[in-house]
Order: sequence, then C-alpha cells, then structure tokens
Amino acid sequence: MDLSSLKPASGATHHDRRLGRGQGSGKGGTSTRGHKGAKSRSGYSKKIGFEGGQMPLQRRVPKFGFKNVNRVQYKAVNIGDLQDLAERDNLEVIDREILIEAGLLSKNSLIKVLGNGSVKLKLTVKANAFSASAIKAIETAGGAAELVD
Repeated sequence: MDLSSLKPASGATHHDRRLGRGQGSGKGGTSTRGHKGAKSRSGYSKKIGFEGGQMPLQRRVPKFGFKNVNRVQYKAVNIGDLQDLAERDNLEVIDREILIEAGLLSKNSLIKVLGNGSVKLKLTVKANAFSASAIKAIETAGGAAELVD
C-alpha cells in the first residue's frame, strides 16, 4: 500500500451537480442564481460590511475617544529592577543596551525610570525620562540620573 492507492471509502463522497449545462441537467437557465439583480450577474462581489442598503453596523455604532498621534509611549522600569540587575551583573552604569540585553525592553522603546523599589548601590542610570521619586532615590544612594535623547 502507498499514498497513490489511497481513496475515500465508497459512499463517503459524491459529485456535485454541475451548474449551467443546459435545461436537461436540472440546473441550467439561471444556474441557481435567480432572475435579474446584481447577484445574478457575473463579476458581482458584495462590498465588505454591506447589509442590503440598511445602515451598516460600523456606521450605526457610535464612535468616541481620541487617539493622540503625538503621544510618546515609554516603557516603565522600576529602580528596584535596576538594583536587582546591578547586583546580579555587578554594574555601576545602567543604560539602554544593558536593559535590552537583560530583556527589560525592546530595541525601539523609550525608557522611563520609576521610583518603585529601593536602590542601595551607587548607580549611574541613563534613560529618556525619570519620575521625581526615582531621581531622589538614585541621588540619595550616591548615584546619578542622566537624561538621554
């Protein structure tokens, strides 16, 4: 037995009736399309969302909200995470490349350091934005918070 000899069990499949092959076939004439109208004609395709002239759902439902195209999206990193990272890898300077290698952010994201957690090591942290509590915690530990563009 090989793949070329496989076939469905008898009775499992049947041939579809062929459309448009004359009146004697039982499916000739209009070929099950009915009389007249757009659906009976070749090349007909309904537009997406068309509901037969009724107001489509996407136009009936109210729209609301606002998307600011100028919004700047930051990836939040807590100072507690920076402390853990610095202890684990024995670091004094933490910048974008180190955070990408650690898997804390993707290569295109901007960094904002937040003040959740505590810092005991003297760290120099380079990021796009800092919260006030993060700057205070880093500088209290003897480190520096540097803004990077």
